[in-house]
Amino acid sequence: MDEKTSIQARQCCHEGTPPEPKQKRRMEPEYKRMGALQYLAAWDVHRGIVLGRCEAKTGIKPFGRLVDQVLGQEPYHDAERLFYIVDNGSSHRGQTSVERMRRRDKKIILVHTPVHASWLNQVEIYFSIIQRKVLTPNDFANVDAIRLRLALYEQLSNRTPKPFAWKFTRQDLLNWLKRASPHFLAASAA
Repeated sequence: MDEKTSIQARQCCHEGTPPEPKQKRRMEPEYKRMGALQYLAAWDVHRGIVLGRCEAKTGIKPFGRLVDQVLGQEPYHDAERLFYIVDNGSSHRGQTSVERMRRRDKKIILVHTPVHASWLNQVEIYFSIIQRKVLTPNDFANVDAIRLRLALYEQLSNRTPKPFAWKFTRQDLLNWLKRASPHFLAASAA
């Protein structure tokens, strides 16, 4: 679970030029700001589906609404345990958030990625895809246009879900650590 913050609706002031063969469409840099919203999403790595929502702001309450959205659906509603992997964002940071989630529902186990390693959170893969396929170029008349485009892409993604298949195994990691350890020891001795 995570938040993609400050998605701005920017309306171009001038028409862009049509794309030339093998080139992207050229957009004028001048635009009008038409508001911003936040996209909060949970990605089920086992089923490959996304549960998302748009909010005006981020924070504990909007994050809680995403948690409620997930808990309100099967198979999550009846699951014995739910592991929510989050970064150290302000709406779900630290032991306080772990306790808050446990009070919300005993089956929730909040797992934080290491500091400065939010890229380990797999929903970031989905966010990078929507940045490229949904939000670029950023030319929206208003935030409702962004909200609609995100919802449609989420529905499209969930039609043919693809779970993330790790190719880097535990044994691959152990082999890498064996190869890398002499280099780390040499660097620390220097």
